[in-house]
Amino acid sequence: MESALIVVDIQNDFCPGGVLAVPDGDAIIPAANSLLAAYPISVLTQDWHPLNHCSFASAKSLPPFSLDTSVEPPSVLWPDHCVAGTKGADFHPALQSWKARFIIRKGTRKELDSYSAFFENDGVTPTGLSGLLSSLGIQRVVVCGLATDYCVKATALDARRIGFKVVIAEDAIKGIDANPGDIDKAKAQMRDAGCVFVATRELLANI
Repeated sequence: MESALIVVDIQNDFCPGGVLAVPDGDAIIPAANSLLAAYPISVLTQDWHPLNHCSFASAKSLPPFSLDTSVEPPSVLWPDHCVAGTKGADFHPALQSWKARFIIRKGTRKELDSYSAFFENDGVTPTGLSGLLSSLGIQRVVVCGLATDYCVKATALDARRIGFKVVIAEDAIKGIDANPGDIDKAKAQMRDAGCVFVATRELLANI
């Protein structure tokens, strides 16, 4: 079965020292690099936001981590992060990004956020990734990256929704757990949707 690797949002702003850092987010980079070296078809996703993006608390004159109640369901408003062209939006320097075949930038529209690599947060506007992978004959995606309870989860669930088999590299993801239990809930949702969790070493042994 033809497989592709999706490496989600391993960017400076999501790693220690970044404005929206996932705890120990950079710890998964060696595993991600091993996967990038092994999969000939690989995709990096990159948050790439314009100034005053709708997900920024500053754009709504609210404190970071407030809820935006103007949308349904209400969504979290974040500190300004991954602004297009800034160092924070760059891939982490330890990530061997040159080994990837494709880059999908998401959250590029000012009034529409995007967690998933496949669809914007409206659930219908495609990023183009599904068509790209389908044109290459991909039937299964292996997902790793940041953060387990947000963009990794959204990417995995959308991949299942549109018919891909999904494997999560369980030691190559990290979550935020802003509310204790969020990571476990995200993993349960992914398992319930049919995603399979596998250690990186097992994935590499079976390529």
